[in-house]
Amino acid sequence: MDFTLLIVIIVLALVFDYINGFHDAANAIATVVATKVLSPFQAVLWAAFFNFLAYWVFGLGVANTVAKTADASQINLVVILSGVIAAIIWNLITWWQGIPSSSSHTLIGGFAGAAIAHAIAMHGFSDYVYSEDGVNITRHWYDSVSWYKTGKDGGVPSGVIVIVAFVVLAPLLGAIVSYFISIWLLNASKKSILPKLFTISLMVLTVLFIYYQMVPYDKIIADGGQPRFESSVFWSVVFESHNIKWFLVAFIILAISTFALVFSSLNLHQADSVLKKMQLLSSAAFSLGHGGNDSQKVMGIIAAAVAVYIKVSGVDIMMLPDWLQVVLPDDDKGIKGVMPQWIPLTCYTAIAVGTLSGGWKIVKTMGSKITKVTSFEGVAAETAGALTLYFTEHFKVPVSTTHTITGSIIGVGLTKRVSAVRWGVTVSLLWAWVLTIPVSALLAGIIYYFLSVFI
Repeated sequence: MDFTLLIVIIVLALVFDYINGFHDAANAIATVVATKVLSPFQAVLWAAFFNFLAYWVFGLGVANTVAKTADASQINLVVILSGVIAAIIWNLITWWQGIPSSSSHTLIGGFAGAAIAHAIAMHGFSDYVYSEDGVNITRHWYDSVSWYKTGKDGGVPSGVIVIVAFVVLAPLLGAIVSYFISIWLLNASKKSILPKLFTISLMVLTVLFIYYQMVPYDKIIADGGQPRFESSVFWSVVFESHNIKWFLVAFIILAISTFALVFSSLNLHQADSVLKKMQLLSSAAFSLGHGGNDSQKVMGIIAAAVAVYIKVSGVDIMMLPDWLQVVLPDDDKGIKGVMPQWIPLTCYTAIAVGTLSGGWKIVKTMGSKITKVTSFEGVAAETAGALTLYFTEHFKVPVSTTHTITGSIIGVGLTKRVSAVRWGVTVSLLWAWVLTIPVSALLAGIIYYFLSVFI
């Protein structure tokens, strides 16, 4: 029975990943469709390709964060199943209504809500004691969810509270970055030396920053990594997933900077033509971030499901077939994670196929209802969104791509005037964002109690 539940969870997790793709397709393609740089069909093909390409770029940090939303030692497979079903239902409801809500947060909310429902069903609201490694530990019903955990060695903390905080921080970061990119480019269009000096300084700082972020070959080997090109040190360093991500950040900033240096010498037609080409770059960069961020969440759910299956069944992990031998990393115990290749490959494929299916109701909301978007605004918004996603992924924070790009679009709208943003639409979106986690949690709790009657 437990093995059947595990397979059902894996299948439904991939269904969620597919729905996530067409639900969030608008995140990457709304601006290129609104500015007619690409047709809708061309846009989804473009976004889907880069969603899948993210498989070779990003690590598994976000997957690990999602997997540890609930304490795997204190839940069962019904909890995970309930969370995934709740996330699917909420995603379909918001997609039908054309509301760009967060697929990430509905998954986190569903997972947390089902875990709390399970803890209450098992122990009520009383404290309980369980043994771990021979040590008795007292827990409360709400401890089944990882609310907050301090970062290792002064790193970024994790937990549901941090994820909730990024409901505000992700769109705010996107808005701030897109606002400053817009102001930077607007000043670069003027025939003045100061914007050019600023741009050159930014290029130098970017190169220096990326240089110090690179992981050398010796460190790849020392950390137990597997070089992608054992016969070539150079290509192994270049294609190390951590390094690829920072090369992309550098490429994006340097490409925008190069345009900023020549912007003042272009006439209106030339500038618009270049900006439309740059939109292809910025939308590709955002699609990479979308694929890397969102596919990892489903990997985390699958990993957590396998961990729980091993716990409840008592089977040794080495007795499982190779394709199910998943190990969650544990920095405190020095355990490195193991993820069979089919899991990330299938997750990235599912989200790419989902993106190919479109999601035109949300495209309309994102591309025209928040503010009027030109090629200039599209480049600024998508670049800001991509940079925000890359940095949050680096810190293993599963932010919402929907919130990020919406904030970025608002940011470019503010550079024109406050009234350029349709605040009525924006406030409605904010309500959807605020309600996503609690509604998903409540829905998952109800589903858990319903399924517990039959399973």
